[in-house]
Amino acid sequence: MNNPSVVIIGGGVIGMASAYYASQAGFQVTVIDRDAQSTESSCASGSAGMVVPSHFVPLAAPGMIGTAMRMMFNPRSPFYMKPKWDLEMFRWGLAFAKASTRNHVNASAPLIRDLNLASRKLFVELANQSGNPFGFVQKGLLMLCHTQQGFEHEKQTAHHAAQLGLEARIADAKTISSIEPALSMDIAGGVYFPQDCHLNPSEFLKKLKMQAQSRGMKMLEWNPADSIGFMRSKGTIDAIRLGDRVIEADQFVLAAGAWSSSEAQKLGIRLPMQPGKGYSLTLNHPRELPEICAILTEARVAITPMNGSLRFAGTMEFDGFNATIQPRRLEGMIQSSLKYLPAFKAKDFESVQPWSGFRPCSPDGLPYLGRSQTIGNLIIATGHAMMGLSLAPVTGKLVTDLLLNHPWEMDASLLNPERFNAPNNP
Repeated sequence: MNNPSVVIIGGGVIGMASAYYASQAGFQVTVIDRDAQSTESSCASGSAGMVVPSHFVPLAAPGMIGTAMRMMFNPRSPFYMKPKWDLEMFRWGLAFAKASTRNHVNASAPLIRDLNLASRKLFVELANQSGNPFGFVQKGLLMLCHTQQGFEHEKQTAHHAAQLGLEARIADAKTISSIEPALSMDIAGGVYFPQDCHLNPSEFLKKLKMQAQSRGMKMLEWNPADSIGFMRSKGTIDAIRLGDRVIEADQFVLAAGAWSSSEAQKLGIRLPMQPGKGYSLTLNHPRELPEICAILTEARVAITPMNGSLRFAGTMEFDGFNATIQPRRLEGMIQSSLKYLPAFKAKDFESVQPWSGFRPCSPDGLPYLGRSQTIGNLIIATGHAMMGLSLAPVTGKLVTDLLLNHPWEMDASLLNPERFNAPNNP
């Protein structure tokens, strides 16, 4: 008797983590991706590489609308939304505004915390089992505040974290320097989250792929010119048509990141999503190399040491699938970072090749994760925004539990992938 089969649409970090755990559970796995040869096109590959239990506040939170409005007309700000008439963007914005409440944060924070802590535990297991080829480091994260106002705001977040049972240490500039002596800093203070971690995301993706392939996972190239066709009957998917190929399976997983919405639409499922473009710059020979990853809070820039290099990652740019690199946004990211890090100079970044990727952003800041209510053999796993890497292992594990029809140990009803299908939702 053949093992049960699953087709996973999307070979990014969520799709690959799902493939890893599904193949481990004995499934015959086929992954369809736009780049079957490499993992470098994944949104996670150029990310900050952080595992962040400290990030328990969803993107949709009180004050975000006002902050976004103030930033969007500054071409060098960390946030940009291109003004244009787009019905889907308008509806996404309405849903985002509706979700940006204190009640939403209070309901979501414990779940996001639990998901991140469970994922962190799985990262530890993966590193221990594999010999840690992806440089997993358990030294925490520093939230660095350049201004006193920013410091006061981070103190509030630290208090909220403590209420959720997370470790958070408020520290003045001198104490922060003792925690991270390798980095010169111009800061008012900060918060240290010792449970956070960092790693090399590209190497992590390669390891997941190699392990899944060693168990028989197949990779198929998804040429953008070939539209995926779903062959259906009686509330299920029988097969996928990809060009002149037909791929049959018992179950299907939609994990195509920011491209998931258009595929879900073919199945009659509304999956509101906007691609939020992020940038990163990696200095191979930085003037200073910290041991702990950090976020420059007011600048909204993350810095992460990776195998002797230092990665700067940031911005959130909403302009559809426009892959054009905006030099002024990079300039803004660099200039704002230099305010915190006096040892670095703008010329350090002159010859650095910028990277960009599209984060899949849901309007309420929560992932879409669960079995479809309308298509019995379809599981949806996408919409993780900036936390795709951090939540990848737990997402892959939960997807595999669904494939096996095993109940989840946590209540993740807030992640219902068809929560926006109701008529009263924007």
